[in-house]
Amino acid sequence: MPTILGQNQYGKAENRVVKITRDGATHHIKDLNVSVALSGDMEEVHYSGSNANCLPTDTTKNTVYAFAKEYGIESAEQFGIHLARHFVTSQEPIKVARIRIEEYAWERIAASDANSQFIGADEVKHSFVRKGQEIRVTQITYDGEKWEVISGLKDLIVMNSTNSEFWGYVKDKYTTLQEAYDRILATQVSGRWRFNWTDDEQRMPNWEKSYEQVKKHMLQAFAETYSLSLQQTLYQMGSRIINNRSEIDEVRFSLPNKHHFLVDLEPFGLKNDNEVYYAADRPYGLIEATILRDGCEPKIPVDLTNL
Repeated sequence: MPTILGQNQYGKAENRVVKITRDGATHHIKDLNVSVALSGDMEEVHYSGSNANCLPTDTTKNTVYAFAKEYGIESAEQFGIHLARHFVTSQEPIKVARIRIEEYAWERIAASDANSQFIGADEVKHSFVRKGQEIRVTQITYDGEKWEVISGLKDLIVMNSTNSEFWGYVKDKYTTLQEAYDRILATQVSGRWRFNWTDDEQRMPNWEKSYEQVKKHMLQAFAETYSLSLQQTLYQMGSRIINNRSEIDEVRFSLPNKHHFLVDLEPFGLKNDNEVYYAADRPYGLIEATILRDGCEPKIPVDLTNL
């Protein structure tokens, strides 16, 4: 049976680039993991092996590092936009560029007064410790006319030690879970949000401010929601973002329920008054949903595994 070529793309994945900006004695760090995927008129490289339309993946790697110097890294989104525009506009066979970026945050180490005096400086401005809260992510897709920017975060672990219940659920002959009227609610947040900036005629969002504000509203919603289910909390988190950030039309979360079970201390003659828990890593409930601005269509993939 004859075959035909379906969707295809190629590029250089996971280009680690660290950019140091030196403002006198004060240094700033941007630490990115950049993956480039290009698609377009690439039939012949698959059918006959002709590389006439194929920009080497090594060239895409070199471009990442050169652009870090040429344009700097103002934000992950802005850097991805520079790259995507370059690949589509400089190479006629390339019709679509998709740039995926993970960003690893750093914060300054505050030195003691004694050490500052020892090294002869009033303040250390070049020493950093890697932040461990979350990994920031973004995906920029450009087809020469329209942009799609989906940003987000992953591996952000949050917990409410009270103000969470779970009861009134369906029960059948296999149900053993006891109803809970005061429980720990913990999850490892993987979230993505889609911007409504789609073309160069629109005013571009302030990517750095937007990220910080989205994270703030998301965490505030998690903390302030008296939760009767993780689904309810998820919806409040997404709604808070959309209601407060006009540049965002869609939010999707994947939230594993990091279960904490009360330990039975009665065999030791002790009463466990919601104090001692066993943190189970698996199996876990997995709650996922998309929250949309009214009138908008969903575009964020249901499966966030590779986004």
